[in-house]
Amino acid sequence: MSREELEGAIRQVPDFPAPGILFFDILPLLKDPKHFSNLTKELSAFANVIDVVAGIEARGLILGSAVALELGKGFVPLRKKGKLPGATFEESYGLEYGNDTLEIQEGVLNRGDRVLLIDDVLATGGTLIAGVKLIHQCGAVVESVAVALEINELPGRDKFVGAFPDISLNSLFIK
Repeated sequence: MSREELEGAIRQVPDFPAPGILFFDILPLLKDPKHFSNLTKELSAFANVIDVVAGIEARGLILGSAVALELGKGFVPLRKKGKLPGATFEESYGLEYGNDTLEIQEGVLNRGDRVLLIDDVLATGGTLIAGVKLIHQCGAVVESVAVALEINELPGRDKFVGAFPDISLNSLFIK
């Protein structure tokens, strides 16, 4: 299966979640087992030498856990505020259409752990930047970041590279 076939399964939804936003829906890729398997393999190829995979809520949790299984590695979730038990680190960030906060459980990563960070879409960059900061708060190292889709018209890549120029940022598809 080609990357073009995978990309063709991405659905565009205008005015979601707010008027003026064009939402790129990767759920059709997840519904089809062949697409999901190929997407997982493609994202796994962006792993350097790592100890663990981390994924950002919500679709990054799905993709990240599948990539972790593909690579034979453990998985760590980065969740929205209030979803994790016990002590957490947190990081707030801006979205294209608002603000939010991510959390990671304290102690889930070890100092020096090498991490592949996964999310579904790179738009404004705020979510990925917050994810890297959370992982750094744990003392771990982000070896690389991989997303299924990058929205080229938005400043996400420039913001991310400006904040973390030494971290490899990889996108399967650019729209």
